[in-house]
Amino acid sequence: MFKFLIIIRPLGLLYGSAGAFLSPENLVGKSGAKFPPDAATLSGLILGTNQEKPFTDHQELKMNLTVAGAFWAQDDDLKEGSQDFYVPIPRSRIIDEKDTDEWKFEDGKWNRSKEDQDINAAYSWQSIHAWSKRIDLIRKNGVAEIPWKFLPILHSTLQDNQRHVLERDGLFLENAVQMREDSCLVYLSTHELPDGWYRFGGENHIVEVTSQKIDDDILELFQKPIGRSFALICPAVWGTHNLSCRYPNYVSFNNKRPEMLTDRPVPFRYRMGKNDAQNKRASRLSIGRYAVPSGTVYVVKHPLNKTWWDFPLEWFPSGEGLPLRQLGCGLCLPIEIKGVE
Repeated sequence: MFKFLIIIRPLGLLYGSAGAFLSPENLVGKSGAKFPPDAATLSGLILGTNQEKPFTDHQELKMNLTVAGAFWAQDDDLKEGSQDFYVPIPRSRIIDEKDTDEWKFEDGKWNRSKEDQDINAAYSWQSIHAWSKRIDLIRKNGVAEIPWKFLPILHSTLQDNQRHVLERDGLFLENAVQMREDSCLVYLSTHELPDGWYRFGGENHIVEVTSQKIDDDILELFQKPIGRSFALICPAVWGTHNLSCRYPNYVSFNNKRPEMLTDRPVPFRYRMGKNDAQNKRASRLSIGRYAVPSGTVYVVKHPLNKTWWDFPLEWFPSGEGLPLRQLGCGLCLPIEIKGVE
């Protein structure tokens, strides 16, 4: 079970990765920007920080470390004894500035009261403490706008012998991300990361890292057994090492395919490589496959009566690098859906 909140405060700008799809926007580095960094980035930081440990100790850490995220919080949300942070809103809840709508599940089909209107959700993140509240109460005091914005940054590539830009391909754009000063990124972890300043992510930006023990009321929510419906708060890759699926092997659900409420898939990083032939410790992560996005809601025929930690290992791909469960793959919480008992 998770024990710690790993809190990351950027010292300046971070970078969001460029999109995977070619478009006019993508040519200036803005389309499909991905932020915040996923759990694999923090997992790599924790493993790298402990690289000097004896091989057996490092292997034990590698086998037991589980990280999930990313989420975010405001500084006032992380006071001792009153922790809170924001997680993706389930897609069954549509929260606008002035109104709300909610999907219902009737006769095996999804429907909502305002089907003649386009879905227009103003918010995509909600407080973890508001998870089990009614949708109208969540809108009043349980949602917030994301605390970061994308800024295109123009970089120059200089000549080797003088501080002049190259005559050809000397300029390029990247997606910089600026977070509000009173906000931070939050990850769940089974292991603590010592407080300090670290280089974080592929661009090696400097961040301040602190760790807090998770409050009991938040742990109770993650220990609550899932019934017939649940929502992802982290992207999920189900299936085998060679085949991705939109849902776990439904033999586990008495041969009944689960019903889904979802959006288009998102990239998911999962493979772990090696630095060189002599280095026996895998330390580099690369892009793997597409995943079911956070917020996806599942409805199964019979109650699961288990938590995410109890999901069968065969639901998750394995066989290369860290098992995907250790990267928070498919982390989910039970949710009440109208029409589902």
